[in-house]
Amino acid sequence: MNPVNILLVDDQPAKLLSYEVILEELEENLIKAQSAREAFEHLLRTEIAVILVDVCMPEQDGFELVGMIRQHPRYQNTPIIFVSAVMLAEPDRLRGYAVGAVDYVSVPIVPEVLRAKVRVFADLYRKTRELERLNTELEARVRQRTAELEASAAQLRELNEELEHRIDQRTREREEALAQLFEAQKLDTIGHLTGGVAHDFNNLLMAVLGSLGLLKKRLPADERSERLLTNAIQAAERGTALTQRLLAFARRQELKPQAVDFLRLFENVEDLLAKAVGPRIEIHKRIPADLAPLLVDSNQLELALLNLFVNARDALESGGAVTVVAAAAEDGRPAGLAGGNYIRISVSDDGEGMDEATVARAAEPFFTTKGVGKGTGLGLSMVHGLAAQSGGSIQISSARDKGTTVSLWLPVAEAFVKTQPVVEPPATEALNTVSRPLAILVVDDDALVRTGTVAMLEDLGHLPREASSASQALEFLADGRDCDLVITDHAMPGMTGAELARHLRSAFPGLPIILASGYAEFSEDHGLGRMLRMTKPFTQEQLQAAMDKALSGKVAAA
Repeated sequence: MNPVNILLVDDQPAKLLSYEVILEELEENLIKAQSAREAFEHLLRTEIAVILVDVCMPEQDGFELVGMIRQHPRYQNTPIIFVSAVMLAEPDRLRGYAVGAVDYVSVPIVPEVLRAKVRVFADLYRKTRELERLNTELEARVRQRTAELEASAAQLRELNEELEHRIDQRTREREEALAQLFEAQKLDTIGHLTGGVAHDFNNLLMAVLGSLGLLKKRLPADERSERLLTNAIQAAERGTALTQRLLAFARRQELKPQAVDFLRLFENVEDLLAKAVGPRIEIHKRIPADLAPLLVDSNQLELALLNLFVNARDALESGGAVTVVAAAAEDGRPAGLAGGNYIRISVSDDGEGMDEATVARAAEPFFTTKGVGKGTGLGLSMVHGLAAQSGGSIQISSARDKGTTVSLWLPVAEAFVKTQPVVEPPATEALNTVSRPLAILVVDDDALVRTGTVAMLEDLGHLPREASSASQALEFLADGRDCDLVITDHAMPGMTGAELARHLRSAFPGLPIILASGYAEFSEDHGLGRMLRMTKPFTQEQLQAAMDKALSGKVAAA
């Protein structure tokens, strides 16, 4: 227990000594003063717990001294005990209490009483100071805890804000992913529908073109009839070109990917592209000479470039520039693109641009913002299909009055060696043909196509036979009937043409087979990589050329 300071004020040293003797048992720190001035000096220098004051002193009596002490802010609540050697009247006692005394002790002093009273006030002082200390500590702890809570609250707010931001970000990412998935599913659905329509339309065109070709040969010479037939054939051929674009979008055209030097390819078609866009549009190119070769069908890539340039021309009605940039692609890879090395080919124009809604639908087939008769809406669809079927992707970025950039991501031909263009034999070099009539089996589930093909073969002087399914064809050949050549459609119910070809190769190894189809649904090869193929619709001349190729081995042997 720490001792407290007790101030004893009396003008008589003997009385001070008696007080000291009586109170020394308390083991407190006793401070003596013989005048008011000396008492104030101690009060100003030292923290006093209890004050004992004599009532009768020569310079200032106890009442005046206590009144002065109470005026000091630090000692307004300090316990003050009056010590009186005379009997005080009741008014004097009331005066003492009024000026600030808390108790009286009369002389002669009873030591036990004085010690008891001083002890009570000293203990009270200690407990008060301890309580103040505890309150101070408590306030400090409250402040510390409050600061901690405020820091925790601030941290919690930051975490909540971060969580809300992450939730918003994840929500946006999810919405974007769902939108991309929806677009991919929509385009895939449109692709399947388009491919099926193109296949059926090719069969119809096959019958139309075949019949028109035969009719043209058999009608008597008449200028008007000739003009009408030619017009009908050209319309059917335009339909054929249209189905090829549809098949490109549906990713069902037959591609012949090879290593392509893009700089060389672009230089070969640059004049054609310049004529397509006209003299008011400048063409700029940034294609490095050491660019890695692309793995793509060169003919289809040329057609894709032509489509992009025509679109750019239509966006530059008042003239402008089209820029082609090719570089190894590293950043900004489209979502869903497989790993590997790619070349990004960008075709940019500084035309009127497109808004966000138009960009979202730009690759849809038949969607166009051009006027009536100015476009089919299949240009970007064809480019999109070529990129996807080639193992790449397409990106379209555009803004109103800022132009449009279409970027093709195409794979690098890492495992392929650059090949020289295949030199086609001169048109004057005709293939050897078979002079005798041939027994030819025509297999097709479409009666119109089958009838048209048979009519073309009969016109060539051959002996065609018909089968509406692969099973009928197998039955026909199993009967031991003569057959020099089989021409079969691929997309047939039950057994496909590719499956039929595998059976025939096994059962009749030397029998030539031509596989025909409205689109390249057998692009996965089926182990028939060397088999001759024809794309519907085909003309009588194309049919004759395919037959000559298929039978060239027999002709050479003969």
